[in-house]
Amino acid sequence: MPSMQSQRHRNWLPVGLFIFATLLHACRTVAITGRQQLNLVPRQTILSLSYQQYGEFLSQARLSTNQEQVELVRRVGKRIQNAVEQYFAEQGLSEELQGYEWEFNLVESSDVNAWCLPGGKVVFYTGILPITKDEEGLAVVMGHEIAHAIAEHGSERMSQGLLTQLGGVALDIALRDKPKETRQLFLVAFGVGAQIGVLLPFSRMQESEADRLGLIFMAMAGYDPRAALEFWKRMASQGGVKLPEFLSTHPSDETRIREIQAALPEALKYYRRR
Repeated sequence: MPSMQSQRHRNWLPVGLFIFATLLHACRTVAITGRQQLNLVPRQTILSLSYQQYGEFLSQARLSTNQEQVELVRRVGKRIQNAVEQYFAEQGLSEELQGYEWEFNLVESSDVNAWCLPGGKVVFYTGILPITKDEEGLAVVMGHEIAHAIAEHGSERMSQGLLTQLGGVALDIALRDKPKETRQLFLVAFGVGAQIGVLLPFSRMQESEADRLGLIFMAMAGYDPRAALEFWKRMASQGGVKLPEFLSTHPSDETRIREIQAALPEALKYYRRR
């Protein structure tokens, strides 16, 4: 007669196989780097959430009226957008960008920040412009932020959150039954908030991947990727209290600059001087 423990194991076996099959099916490959990532979130769902969140943000933000700076942000963004689209078309991967509605905005804020939501929705804060300094410096940040979206880092982090915080529940059920928790997952997934725990190593990895891809994207657009070294040195000189790397969602300044230096030979292969 089988023991109760072995019976429990048999009962859990179908569940385990289902979860394994689901996770296997949910694996995607990041363009260029080839890294396998977990992605449980349907693309159209994440785009819908992204556009809704972006619209809400812009409705409350103060858009810059400095036309020269606004045009600079949009010019750099458009160049990198065109380079990314051309590359994906050449690789037969244009469907990866299906549903993108690119948009580039500059917001009046002293915060030293910029971000890109899924679908190419980009925001720069005026507080980062003194550090980007010039067009190539701005292209460093633009390439990095667009890389996060292209590599679907937000969807990957949201998938991790669905597994670790909501017990693997499907996104449509989470949206229906736990809208507050799901919204918080979205905000955390795209960097609004901090979290110490299992997700942090993935976040540092994603930051490093975005640095590497960002260098390649800016090079494809005709910007010299070597400008990234000076930009990140300027960022490092800003000072302020910095968490130890194991508690931070970003690589340390020293680690980041060292990794960028190592990634430059690859990026320079894509450099199309204009």
